[in-house]
Amino acid sequence: MAMILNAIAGAALLLGTPTVVAEEKPQKPDAAAEAPSDFDGESIMRSLGMAPDPDELRAAIQAAQAHPLGSRQNPVRVGGPSGEHAYIRRLRCADGRPPEVGPRSNNGLGVFGSIVDVYPLDCGEAAPGRTSLYMDMYHRRHDETAAPPGFTLVPR
Repeated sequence: MAMILNAIAGAALLLGTPTVVAEEKPQKPDAAAEAPSDFDGESIMRSLGMAPDPDELRAAIQAAQAHPLGSRQNPVRVGGPSGEHAYIRRLRCADGRPPEVGPRSNNGLGVFGSIVDVYPLDCGEAAPGRTSLYMDMYHRRHDETAAPPGFTLVPR
C-alpha cells in the first residue's frame, strides 16, 4: 500500500499535479495476534525441498543442546513470527523487567537448515546486559519452555 501511495505521489510530482497522500498508520496488534500461529514453516520448508530429514533434524537438535539456548549454534525454536514475538514477550531480565528489543534481522541459514532471525536485547544494567537472541521460526510443533542464559521466562 505504501509503495502504491509513493508511486502516486511521485507521478503527481512529475506531472506537476499537487497531491496530498495520507501516510498509512501502523495497526495496533489485536487479540488475534496473541493467538497461536497458523504459520507452518515446516510445510513451507518441505514444499521448497529444503526440509531436513527427520533423523538429521533430531541429530542437529541434540548437537545444538551442547550450546547455550538462544545462541547462533542453538537458536530458540518457535512457530512463526507470532511464536517469536510471544516468546520474547515472556522473557525477563535478572531484575524482572522485560528486555528492550531491537529490530529483527535475518542471519541466514542456521544449524537446523532453516532461516534464523536475530533480535538484539538490552537489559540495561541488569544481567545479561546487551545480547543477541537467535530464533528459528520453522518449528511449529515445538514449544520452548526454557530461557536463554541470564533470563527467566514467565509462564503463559
